[in-house]
Amino acid sequence: MITWWQSLSTLMQVMWAITLSASLVFVIETILTFIGAGGHDIDFDVDPAGDVDFSGGDGNFSADPSMNLLTFRNFVNFCLGFGWSFVLLEKSIGSRALLFLVSIVIGILLVAAVIWVFTWLSKMQQSGNIDVFKSAVGCEGTVYLTIPSERKGLGKVQITINNAIREYDALTDGEALQTGVPITVTEVLNDHTLVVEPLNPTII
Repeated sequence: MITWWQSLSTLMQVMWAITLSASLVFVIETILTFIGAGGHDIDFDVDPAGDVDFSGGDGNFSADPSMNLLTFRNFVNFCLGFGWSFVLLEKSIGSRALLFLVSIVIGILLVAAVIWVFTWLSKMQQSGNIDVFKSAVGCEGTVYLTIPSERKGLGKVQITINNAIREYDALTDGEALQTGVPITVTEVLNDHTLVVEPLNPTII
């Protein structure tokens, strides 16, 4: 293993490091997602004054938070497609420039494919037979995408309804709620949007 690593050029060592790191993170994220602990991506918010806010959760691209390209999950997916394409096609494509271009395109296509799959799964999940108006109020969960204060914008939450974890757009009447903050649902605005407040932990 050491001999193989030392035989690689500096560029290939960097590419293999990126590829293996992205693969490891992807596996961990996948496991956490299936056990209901995932979804803490990085979001880049820019306010009109030019300040940049880095917060957790999938970002908001257009009207669908899952469509934001600037998330940690999508960065990992891009590195996964880019890295594996580069190392596997390195001997097949003689031109470095062409190899970089092909790898970048494959990385972008992988990101697009994953976004499509998660968007489709989210729509399938929310179109189930659960009556959100009857079932959601009082349910507890966590913030998935940072929720702006005083209903100034949509965030996203994950809540448990009938022993199933579901994702919904969310507003709050109080201060902004960051990713990972425990919440409880106080109101249902429509099939896809909830009003939530922070869940105060019980102090014994």
